[in-house]
Amino acid sequence: MDLSIIIVNYNTKDLTLACIDSILRSNPRVGYEIILIDNGSTDGSAEYFDKIRGSKIRLILHKKNLGFSKANNSGIQKALGRFILLLNSDTEVTRGSIDALYDFALHTPGVGLVGPKLLNLDKSTQASVFRLPTLKRAIKQYWFGHKGIFDKYVPESQKPIEVEAIVAAVMLITPIARRKAGMLDERYFMYFEDLEFCRRVTKAGLKIYYLPSVEIYHHHGASSKNVESKDQWRRLIPSSKIYHGWIGHSLITFVIWISQKLRKVKLS
Repeated sequence: MDLSIIIVNYNTKDLTLACIDSILRSNPRVGYEIILIDNGSTDGSAEYFDKIRGSKIRLILHKKNLGFSKANNSGIQKALGRFILLLNSDTEVTRGSIDALYDFALHTPGVGLVGPKLLNLDKSTQASVFRLPTLKRAIKQYWFGHKGIFDKYVPESQKPIEVEAIVAAVMLITPIARRKAGMLDERYFMYFEDLEFCRRVTKAGLKIYYLPSVEIYHHHGASSKNVESKDQWRRLIPSSKIYHGWIGHSLITFVIWISQKLRKVKLS
């Protein structure tokens, strides 16, 4: 089999069904399977999904929410496809988009990861590319006004372009990336796992590409809407400390805090 599409669901049954329906309607040429993972949902998702499993849809049920990395890894471990496509439950693919991602990855030497252009529901382009965050870049943006170097952005190129990192909402992983970089780091429950994986892929000597000609819709934030804001912060901060290290996290937090304080003084 060529491609395993992995979708993690957590209390987003309707979004997940729309995502799966978009895949089936797009009718990819590539030989594929869908691995649907329910991460301990409490909205009846698991019981409903059990009815739709079949030759194209394989189901993995977890008794509790294992987090983004661990849940996706459970799917990768069971995957039959050579290539892996991580697909958020709040995405909807367009006709030809899966084949375009796969074809580019298949025929481009040295590629590790590929991501498409993500669209909001109003068809505007969603920022989905990162420069890997560092203390130096935080200082440049927050203290010296160099905007867009610490946040997600949209590349200006209309052609495939090599980038430092892409979000994991839609991420195609090549066989060589699996061999050289392994799987997602399960220390990250949520947040920073995509940045860490991209950093590891780059260190393995592989390239990461953004394809602006391939468009996929993303209901941004919808897949995590059932996570309370206080829980998001509880998960964001530990993930930042893992990624940057305790000292790096503290210094970046200080840089941002000083910037916010100075902004308030200017506005007062």
